[in-house]
Formats: sequence, C-alpha cells, structure tokens
Amino acid sequence: MQRIGVLTSGGDAPGMNSCIRAVVRKAIYHGMEVIGIKRGYSGFIDADMGPMNLGSVADIIHRGGTILHTARSQRFQTKEGRAQAMENVRRFGIQGLVVIGGDGSFTGASIFHQEHGIPVVGVPGTIDNDISGTDYTIGFDTALNNVVDAINKIRDTATSHERTFVIEVMGRNSGNIALAAGLAGGAESILVPEILFNIEDICHKLLSGHKRGKLHSIILVAEGAASGLTIGQQIKDLTGFDTKVTILGHLQRGGIPSAFDRILAARLGAKAVELLMAGDSGKMVGVRSGEVVASDLQEILGKPCPINDEMYQLAKILSI
Repeated sequence: MQRIGVLTSGGDAPGMNSCIRAVVRKAIYHGMEVIGIKRGYSGFIDADMGPMNLGSVADIIHRGGTILHTARSQRFQTKEGRAQAMENVRRFGIQGLVVIGGDGSFTGASIFHQEHGIPVVGVPGTIDNDISGTDYTIGFDTALNNVVDAINKIRDTATSHERTFVIEVMGRNSGNIALAAGLAGGAESILVPEILFNIEDICHKLLSGHKRGKLHSIILVAEGAASGLTIGQQIKDLTGFDTKVTILGHLQRGGIPSAFDRILAARLGAKAVELLMAGDSGKMVGVRSGEVVASDLQEILGKPCPINDEMYQLAKILSI
C-alpha cells in the first residue's frame, strides 16, 4: 500500500488532531503517502482533499477540534454519492482509508467498503464513549474533565447561595458523560437516558438532605434523559428550593485534549495504519483492558453499549 486517505467525520472530539498526526507520521515513517480529506464524507465527494506531509501535522497535538474539519453528509448516504467518492479514490490514487468518527461514520465506511472494496479502518472518536468494541473513545476523557471542571465551579456558587443547581450535559442516547462526571463531581442525582427516573424520588432525596442540614445540591442531567430546564422547574415547584439551571452545551467538546486522549489517539491512529499495511480491512481499532485491539466493523455497528450499572449504583450510594 503506497497511499492512504484520512478523514474526520461526525461530531468533533478533542484528540482527533492527535490521531490525524499519528496516522500521517506513522504512514510517512513506513514510506507511504497520505491524502487529507476535508469536511468528512462531504469533502470525499467534492474532492476537497490534498497531500499531507510531516509539516502538515506539526504543532497540532495539543489542539482541540480537527484541522481536517468535519461534517455530516446526506449525499454519502446515497449510492450516487458514494460512487462519486469512489471516483475521487481513483483520481487521487487512494488505496486505503482511515475514518475517525463515531457509529454513523463507521456505518458509512462499512457500506463504502462493501460496495467498492476499498480497505477501511475506523478509529473511534466521539465524546459520548458509546462505541462497542472499545473501553474508551477519543475525546471522552477531555469532555469528562470539562464537565467536572464546570461542576467544581458551579458548586462554589451553589454553596455560597445555598441553591440547587441542575446541570445539563451532552448525551442524546448515552449517559456516559453524565454518569462519569456525576460520580467524579459528587452529584446528588444523575439522570441518564438508559435508566428511568422519578422526579418525586429526586425531590424527596433533596428534601431529606435539606432536613439534615444540606444547603446545596447538584443534579446532573444527560440531554437525552430530560431537559435541564424542565427538571429545574419541576424541582422548584415540588420543593420550593431556589433552583438554577446550567446547560453546558458545546463547551464540553472544546479545549486542550487531555494527556489520556492524546495517548489513546496516537496508539489507535498508528494501529489503524498498521492494519492497512497488513492488508486488513473492515475493522475498527479500540482499546480493551489497556491493550489496542481490532474488531470487525460489522460486529460493532449498532451494537448496544450499555451504561455501567455498577458505577451507577455506586454513584447513588455515595450521594446519600
């Protein structure tokens, strides 16, 4: 294999740049050329791509986001769109493809591989940490630390004003950010889309804590579980407590990637290149129990990634 392409797709995640850097430099080290594809599958279809060299990825390891930019492409979901992308594969002489993204990105990569036979390897990059086949995805650790930092700051003002704060975090279908941040940040209640909750039980817990002298509380809500604004209003109505709501939004995605995410990205990006060099394809690289592994894309696509119930129960116990 002499020339490979690399793209980032779907939502951005801190550490994507570290992964791009690893892919480019690992490939060049082994005598290959790398084509950087901009704006995900949209750039693939529009031929928005070009060669990358060692200097292309200099001074990016510490930067959030992705220098290749990212987008979601409706056109790539059609046969016509994928056929146009394949024309650009031939035009640029791409012999293998590294796709950095989440489940939707991998679905596109898998279909493209099946239809046109080009070798593809996926690298999991999503802050939600909701990809089967890996213990961690690139960006999760940084997003988690962003949320915990926000909880720490909000707790200061919650204590000063003796208020209840509801904090809404990202996670339409996955409560991993809410759960991990809630446990690390000492939240009184954690609401995730995977587990049903009763607002009256939450309020009863808040009232019980108030009776024993607790003057402030933190409620963490994943956006897929409920609206933070709705939960805040319900708590205020049922308890009478001064309740404020903070929606963290996209600040969770930004910022300097953590050391963990940089190392994870470097390991997975390098492994993706190794798989392509070995003629392996239709795979996703991940990490399990500290070891870098490869899984069949078809086996992990759409596979449920359940919430860690042991961690959820522990968070409930520690918040009494």
